[in-house]
Amino acid sequence: MDNRHKAKIGISIGDTNGIGPEIIVKTLSDQRILNFCTPVIYGSAAVMNQVRKALSAEHFHYQQVGSAQELIPKKINLINCWEEDIAVEPGTPKPESGKASLDSLLAAARDLKAGLLDGLVTAPIDKDNIQSEEFKFPGHTEFLTSYFDAADSLMLLVADDLRVATVTGHIPVKDVASKLNFDLIIRKITILQESLRRDFGILKPRIAVLGLNPHAGEKGLLGTEELEIIRPAVMHLKEKGHLVFGPYPADGLFGMRMYKQFDAVLSMYHDQGLIPFKTLAMETGVNYTAGLPIVRTSPDHGTAYDIAGKHTADETSFREALFLACDIIKKRQTEQKPVL
Repeated sequence: MDNRHKAKIGISIGDTNGIGPEIIVKTLSDQRILNFCTPVIYGSAAVMNQVRKALSAEHFHYQQVGSAQELIPKKINLINCWEEDIAVEPGTPKPESGKASLDSLLAAARDLKAGLLDGLVTAPIDKDNIQSEEFKFPGHTEFLTSYFDAADSLMLLVADDLRVATVTGHIPVKDVASKLNFDLIIRKITILQESLRRDFGILKPRIAVLGLNPHAGEKGLLGTEELEIIRPAVMHLKEKGHLVFGPYPADGLFGMRMYKQFDAVLSMYHDQGLIPFKTLAMETGVNYTAGLPIVRTSPDHGTAYDIAGKHTADETSFREALFLACDIIKKRQTEQKPVL
């Protein structure tokens, strides 16, 4: 395929005092990336040059452009999202680094909404210092769901054939049980099914649904959510012919590697799904936001302030996020082509 028709992937820089700029430079230092997509960094030439120098990344080259309408094929493009100089202080969250991460994200999201990009890969933000009048969300997922006017979305962690989604996202554990209901679980399973078909090419996906309580409630002894909410939702879908099973105890399903029998696992809350996922695939895992009209991925880790500036950050998850975005875009474009 001609480079002019390769996917244009926006890359938001994340918190400039975290590891975002470092993993971007490390990933894009491999020029073979250009065989798969046209990367567009939304950030600052000054910041990227500073990181390039610190890493001695002699193979990292980019072309600065004024806007997404001016993208240059076969090049890494960079769009400056702010004019002022900001001090890069690795490992230290600052209001300035939070504002920079927001400016980058908003610019990339605007271009994606305008159809100037095919997808978005987001480097990690600090969910606290990014908060502002324009961003009052727990994280990227909630912001992008609102920004692209989606009825709902789903956090889906992906590493090869391992896929783990969550019913509830960035909320306190004490609020999880009160948020769960029959309709919510049906909605999340439906989004997961549609994404597995459309984005991963799995025509008849098999989905394992986890319980909320220890031992999946032990027949009501350890909690009634399984009997009153989760199992009825699973049975409702099974009766309609869907390959949905559960609820399973979370520890047993992962401990006995039963997840290998399914195309995806639906957990009830963030840590229930992400702890086993990251234990199994921390370096290669990707966070994908299913259910949106656009394609967005990110590495499955945060800003990692503790290692920022030490030049030891592993870029594998970010690179996998970039590749997954390319793969999903290609699948969606293939699906939309008319059958001759």
